Amino acid sequence: MSLSRHRVSQREAGCLEPWPSAYPETVPKLWNDTIEAHRHEVRDAILEATAALLAKHGVRSVTMLQIAAETGIGRATLYKYFPDVESILVAWHERHVLAHLEHLATMGGQGGDPGERLRAVFETYALIQHEHHGTELAVLLHRGEHVARAHKHLAGIVRDLLTECVATGEVRDDVAPDELALYSVHALTAAGSLRSKAAVRRLVTVTLAGLRPPH
Repeated sequence: MSLSRHRVSQREAGCLEPWPSAYPETVPKLWNDTIEAHRHEVRDAILEATAALLAKHGVRSVTMLQIAAETGIGRATLYKYFPDVESILVAWHERHVLAHLEHLATMGGQGGDPGERLRAVFETYALIQHEHHGTELAVLLHRGEHVARAHKHLAGIVRDLLTECVATGEVRDDVAPDELALYSVHALTAAGSLRSKAAVRRLVTVTLAGLRPPH
């Protein structure tokens, strides 16, 4: 993958010329928005360049000097955004986790049979766990506070779906949806240690079976 698209100029990195003295001291909102947009662009470029370097060199080999060079900014500018490589990795991982959550929330909120949506959310989450768990990067990053927040958010998505399924009789009503959601999320994290996608789908089936009304 070409890294040229991750490079930004010093101007984009925040080295914008001072506001002309002829203008009022109060900086217009448009100017603030422009500066903020530049900062977001630089931050995104740093995250993407870091991800590309990780794919090429591995977690332990990436340095701040490499990241600055790939992004096209000076080290001093890079340190204004992040204090070290690990903080960049955490920010990159948090962005991906949020994207996964948004996708799962969209799946869960679609119309149609709630049982089918529940299975779709379970399977998607379990496959994400299966594909990313156990790598050196995953071990490093899954200790962050953002992961705990993500699990809480996911449990909320699952809880809402379970509540719908209780109303249709597809899920047992003798246990609170909150409790069932936590049980489900923890059960599905086992997908990270499974060897195949077929095994992951069997895990989903077993987890769903535990949610059915008792006979």
